[in-house]
Amino acid sequence: RTIAGWPHRGGPAVTGRSMERRPVFGGNWKMNPGSVREAHALAAGVRRRLGSWHKADVALFAPGPYLPTAHEALRDARVALGAQDLFPADGGAFTGGMSPPMLQSVGATWALAGHSERRTVFGEDDAVVGAKVRAGLAAGLQVVLCIGETREQRDQGATLHVLARQLEVGLHGVKDLARLVVAYEPVWAIGTGQVATPALAQQTHAGIRAILADRRGAAAAQATRIQYGGSVKPHNAAELLAQPDIDGALVGGASLDPDAFAAIVKAAGGGR
Repeated sequence: RTIAGWPHRGGPAVTGRSMERRPVFGGNWKMNPGSVREAHALAAGVRRRLGSWHKADVALFAPGPYLPTAHEALRDARVALGAQDLFPADGGAFTGGMSPPMLQSVGATWALAGHSERRTVFGEDDAVVGAKVRAGLAAGLQVVLCIGETREQRDQGATLHVLARQLEVGLHGVKDLARLVVAYEPVWAIGTGQVATPALAQQTHAGIRAILADRRGAAAAQATRIQYGGSVKPHNAAELLAQPDIDGALVGGASLDPDAFAAIVKAAGGGR
């Protein structure tokens, strides 16, 4: 399968459901909640509902100041702890930065890179995102590379070109995708209440897998897990997760409600 305007460099893309792709879910708290006490209660609430859940990989992405308390609340649970950002250096004169070793020292085993808010609010470009991906993987973290297009880019028919560029630069120098998850987050659907239809989300996920196949080969593309993010709620999760190329969800606002987040995770059913 060749994407218009995208040079084909590998074998044919393989899309569709793979029994080997374990569902993966992330709860991105963003700059919430308002206190360390609330953060502990939120993590503990997720643990009570998902602490023994074995049918998917689950991680909570807490703000930096809350990582230690979330780690304490999640101790010995199946729910992993993730950082919302990282700085691509182990140390130095980088005020405000959080290095991979720092994050690991407080229990984080996952990290986000390239969330649309880091790109649009903080001005991070694809090269910066790629440096963070490489640093996180080199340190042994599981890394979620976030990609997505704006409404204007989709309306112009440029979605796959934008996603291809973000993948190309974001994965530059990365040879092994085993600890990488791709999160497709259409910028126009994040926090807006809008959500891509299941058919549209599936079409875009299949396109992302085709891009990966062109660049990394069909086997790597088939093995890579691709999450959907963008106003995922309990009422729409099951239909989204039933699509063959959607391997989980990166959840924003609904992850601040343990019941809602657990319902989304469990919408993946028995796994695959």
